[in-house]
Amino acid sequence: MLKNNLEEVRRNMEAAAVRCGRNIDEVTLIAVSKTKPVEMIKEVYDLGVRDFGENKVQELVDKYDRLPHDIRWHLIGHLQTNKVKYIIDKAYLIHSVDSLKLAKEISKEAGKRGICANVLIEVNAAGEESKYGFSPDEVVDAVQEIAKLPSIYIKGLMTVAPYVAVSEENRQFFVKIRQLTVDIMQKNIDNVSMDFISMGMSGDYEVAIEEGATYIRVGTSIFGERNYNIK
Repeated sequence: MLKNNLEEVRRNMEAAAVRCGRNIDEVTLIAVSKTKPVEMIKEVYDLGVRDFGENKVQELVDKYDRLPHDIRWHLIGHLQTNKVKYIIDKAYLIHSVDSLKLAKEISKEAGKRGICANVLIEVNAAGEESKYGFSPDEVVDAVQEIAKLPSIYIKGLMTVAPYVAVSEENRQFFVKIRQLTVDIMQKNIDNVSMDFISMGMSGDYEVAIEEGATYIRVGTSIFGERNYNIK
C-alpha cells in the first residue's frame, strides 16, 4: 500500500511540475508521519524518502533515535516555547515560527548548543481564527525583527491552507505566500534567504507546486488516515 501510495504522489508531483514548467528537483516531499509507527516510517524511508514531518515534539523525539540518522526531521506543528529545548538539535527545519516570543526562545536554546537554527515563518494566509501564524500584513515586520536575533536563520515561509473540497480554492493563498517571499527577498535582509516555501498538503499539493512550493507536506496520501488514538 505504502509503495503504491508514494508512487502515485510522486507521479502527481511530476505532473504538477511539468504543468508549470518547473524542475521536480526543486520540490521536496515531506512525508508527514505523525501518529504513524516506526515500522511504517522505515518502509517509506526504504522507498527513498528522507524528509519526515512531525507535529508534536514528543513524537519527533521518540522516533529520532529509533530511525536512521540521515533522516531530516521537520517540526511542522505548533511549537510551544517550553518544548523548544527538546528538539532544537534534532529538527532539521522548524516550519512553524508563529511569534516573536517563540523565535526568541529558539534563538536562546540554539545559542546554548552553539548551533544555528533554521526556521520558516508561519503565515496565516487565509486569516483563519483556528490557525497559528502571522497575518500577511504582519509578516514582513516579523521577519525583520526575528532576523536580528542571534543563532537563528530564516529560510523562508510556511502556511497551512484551509481544508477545502476543491484544491483550486487554495490557489489564491499559495499565490499570496509566493508573492510575500518575493517581497521579502527584495528587501535583502541579513540572515534571511527565502529559499523555501512550505505549503501544500494531501488535498492541494499539486496546486501548491504550481504556485512555487519547495516543500510539500503529505501525510494521508502516503500513510492513509491518521490514528489519533496512538499515545
